[in-house]
Amino acid sequence: MAARVGYRRIYESPTPQDGKRVLVDRLWPRGMSKEKADLDEWLRDVAPSTDLRRWYHHDPERYDEFRRRYYAELEDPDHQAALERLRALSADAKVTLLTATKDVDHSEAAALAQWLDGS
Repeated sequence: MAARVGYRRIYESPTPQDGKRVLVDRLWPRGMSKEKADLDEWLRDVAPSTDLRRWYHHDPERYDEFRRRYYAELEDPDHQAALERLRALSADAKVTLLTATKDVDHSEAAALAQWLDGS
């Protein structure tokens, strides 16, 4: 059975409960050093396309449609290697997906965690 996949903001301090910490943003978070980020992986290839990210613009009213479009993008071959890596990481350990987004519950990290837990 796969371990639970969680998500949170990268600007929050790491905790032992995070398990493997994986950044899923395409861009490096502003003002965050690599040391402070305390990452196990940065899988930018699993992030939504630039066009989708710009369309969504973190508007909670568009979240359901964003999630539908993002899930369609995840089926694209360009995302498969990063998704396989995430599945491997979560096979036997807790994984926390990290994002710089302020509204983490309406982020690609939240959508991806739901997708991984359901797949």
